[in-house]
Amino acid sequence: MQLTVWTYEGPPHVGAMRIATAMKDLHYVLHAPQGDTYADLLFTMIERRAERPPVTYTTFQARDLGADTADLFQTSVRETWERFEPKAMIVGASCTAELIQDDPGGLAEALDLPIPVIPLELPSYQRKENWGASETFYQIVRALCAPPPEDKPQRLRPCCNLLGATALGFRHRDDVEELRKLLDQLGIDINVVAPWNATPADIARLADADFNVVMYPEIADTAARWLKRMHGQPFIDIVPIGVSATRDFIEAVAELTGVDPEPVLEAGNARLPWYSRSIDSTYLTGKRVFIFGDATHALAAARIAREELAFEVVGLGTYSREFAREVRALAKELGVDALITDDYLEVEARVIELQPEMVLGTQMERHIAKRLGIGCAVISAPVHVQDYPAAYSPQMGFEGANTIFDTWVHPLMMGLEEHLLGMFSEDFEFSNAARPSHLGGGARIEAEPDGDGAEEEGTAVSDQADGAEEIPWSDDAQKTLSRIPFFVRGKARRNTETYARERGIDTITSETLYDAKAHFGR
Repeated sequence: MQLTVWTYEGPPHVGAMRIATAMKDLHYVLHAPQGDTYADLLFTMIERRAERPPVTYTTFQARDLGADTADLFQTSVRETWERFEPKAMIVGASCTAELIQDDPGGLAEALDLPIPVIPLELPSYQRKENWGASETFYQIVRALCAPPPEDKPQRLRPCCNLLGATALGFRHRDDVEELRKLLDQLGIDINVVAPWNATPADIARLADADFNVVMYPEIADTAARWLKRMHGQPFIDIVPIGVSATRDFIEAVAELTGVDPEPVLEAGNARLPWYSRSIDSTYLTGKRVFIFGDATHALAAARIAREELAFEVVGLGTYSREFAREVRALAKELGVDALITDDYLEVEARVIELQPEMVLGTQMERHIAKRLGIGCAVISAPVHVQDYPAAYSPQMGFEGANTIFDTWVHPLMMGLEEHLLGMFSEDFEFSNAARPSHLGGGARIEAEPDGDGAEEEGTAVSDQADGAEEIPWSDDAQKTLSRIPFFVRGKARRNTETYARERGIDTITSETLYDAKAHFGR
C-alpha cells in the first residue's frame, strides 16, 4: 500500500458499491468500520444521485473488536433483509474489516435467508476498484443467470445485452442511450442492460439474448467470457468511441447478425469528420497530446487523436494494470513509451518531460495541466461533479463523437482568445486596471499586486532534461515569449533553448528566439 493524497481507483469494495448502486432490488451489506462509510458521498455528491446507495455498513467501532463482530455482521444482514426486502444480496468486507477475517460469506449463508446471498472475496491489498466492479458483476451473473429455455421463442429481430455500465462511470448513462438508438436503427432489440438499472430477475434472463455487447471491458469482459463459455453467447468488444470505432462496431454487429449496416453507416450524423477537415480546424493539425486514463477511454482517445483529428500522440498511459498489455501494444505502434502507473506524481513528471500542447486525462490530469498552463479535456474517470452533466453528453456512437470534438477542441480554441487578451494586456482597454467592458467605460480599478515573486503567465519556466544546464532568459525575451500563444509556447521555449545550447549562447534574448524560429521553420 502507498500513502498518497490522490488515487485513481478506490479499494475493490468501492467497485462492488458501483455495481450495487447501478442495480435495482439488490442490496450490499459491507462489513466495515465507521470510517469506511465515506463512499456514499461519491454517489450523492459527485454523481448527484437522488438516493443513497443500497449499502448497509456494520460500522463496528474499536470497542467492538473485543466482542463478537461476527454476531454484529449477522445482525446487520438479518435487519437489512427485513427492512429493505431485496430480491438478492451481496456481502463482503472493506479493506479494514478484511483484517479481522470474519468470513462474511459464511456468516450470511448460516442465516439461511430466502433470497440469493452472493459472497464477495475482494482482496483489498492486491486489487483495486475496477477489478472489484468486474469481479462483483461476474459473481452476480454467475450466481443468478439461468440457462435459456430449450424451446427458445423465435424473434422477428435479433437481440443483445449491453454489459458494463455502472454507477459512477464516465458518461455511462448517456452511452447506454446512444447504443440503444444505434442498435435500434440496425434492427437489433435490447434484451437486458446490466448492471445499469438491472434487477436480479433481469440478470437471470441474460442467456436469452443472441449476443452480448461489452461496453467497458474493465467491467464486463470477465462476465461476457463466462456467458460465452457457459451459454455459447458470442460477444462484441469493439468500444464504439469515435467515428472510426463506431463504424467498426456497426460492421461487427452486422456481420454477427446478418443485418444490413449500410443505411446506418450512411445516415451517421457525426459532424466530427467535417469539422476536423474544415478550414476553421486546420490549425489543430499536428498538436502534441498526452493521453492518460482508464484503458477503454485512453485507447479510444489515442485512435481518435491520431486518425480523426490529426493530433500527434506524444504520450499514452493508463492506471488499469489489468489492460496494460493492450495499452503497451498501441503505444509501441504510436512510437511512444507506455506509462502504466497509479501514481499521479509519475504522470505529472511525464507531462512536464513531454511538454504537450494538450492533455487528455482524468480529473487529476486537469489539475496537472492547469498548473502547467496546458489545455486539457477530461476523457476518463475519476472525474468531478462537472463531468456528470445534466445534459445528454455521450461518448459512444456518432453523437458521442460530436461531444468529443467539442470537448477536446474548445480548450485549444479558447487558447486563441486567452492569447489575444495576453497580447493586448498592456492596452488601456484590456489591462488589469481597466473596468470590465460590460460594466461601462470611464472608471478604473486598482490593479492587484503580482504577489511575492509569483511568475506571470508568460515567464519562461525551465523544463530541460535532467542534467542540462539552465539558460537564463532576458526580460525582453520573456516578454516576446509571452506573446506567443500558450498552446505552442512550450514548443517555442524548447526549440529556443535547444538552439541556444547547441550554439553556446549564454543568455537568450529576443533575437535568439527569432533566430531559433527561423532555424526550425526551414
